[in-house]
Amino acid sequence: MKYILLVWFALFWAPAWAQTTTFFDSAGIVASSFEGLMKIKHEFIFTEGPVADKEGKVYFTDQPNNKIWRYDPATTVLWEFKKDAGRSNGLDIDAAGNIIACADENNEIWSIDTRGHIVKVLLGKVGGKKLNGPNDLWIDRKGGIYFTDPYYQRDYWTRTEPEIKEQNVYYLPKGATQPITVSSELVKPNGITGSADGRYLFVADIGDNKTYRFSINPDGTLSGRQLFVSQGSDGITLDNRGNLYLTGNGVTVYDAAARKIAYIPVPEKWTANICFGGKERNILFMTAGPSVYYLRMKVKGF
Repeated sequence: MKYILLVWFALFWAPAWAQTTTFFDSAGIVASSFEGLMKIKHEFIFTEGPVADKEGKVYFTDQPNNKIWRYDPATTVLWEFKKDAGRSNGLDIDAAGNIIACADENNEIWSIDTRGHIVKVLLGKVGGKKLNGPNDLWIDRKGGIYFTDPYYQRDYWTRTEPEIKEQNVYYLPKGATQPITVSSELVKPNGITGSADGRYLFVADIGDNKTYRFSINPDGTLSGRQLFVSQGSDGITLDNRGNLYLTGNGVTVYDAAARKIAYIPVPEKWTANICFGGKERNILFMTAGPSVYYLRMKVKGF
């Protein structure tokens, strides 16, 4: 299971960047202080994939329990959005409000309607082979889907090795039935997000402890790979100032020039993913093992 592997990663691998434990915020992006960190009152097993809809409600997964949850920051109501969620991991939301999920139970990309009832499989096999396990994704302005496909052995699979040797980054154009491989040179791509203007794609290589920035070409392919920071991540996001948020041991924030400007410690040993939610998009949500935390910010998501 991914959550077992990542607990091991946090406890025993512990690269130098993961040793910081003290809150700091040199750019003044946090609204109050670390003492303002709040927790949703519910116990999960391993939370992942947070994403906010147009109203600011946040959806996230509890992969071991095979569920997707929805949380309304305005009312603090937590609602079970979908059972039997395909062991969903990373999530995004398309222009119609459908949840697009990395459903790695059968190594697929799903579209789930706004009520959580109707599931459409957008992508199954690639070239007749099972994907490794779609992990995280980002939808561009055209409705195309960029997603990472690392291999993490699951205890609910019958297979014990990948059918596709490479751990690729793919692009699935809107309406297409097969994706384009846009990057095959990363060790284990994981977190992924795009810039507000759609010009750049950020991909975290958790297997090589690096995060890269790519230029997005008009046809959806990538070019101009640049090392952004020598730090890997599980989930990633950007704010409206262009600051990049990396997860793992808490949350580390870099500005657009790749200067470290903030660190937000989280009580759990591993912070898996992150997003901005709330009506004003100024609440930072962090999925961390059995918990989901949130923190009010001076910056916003987009």
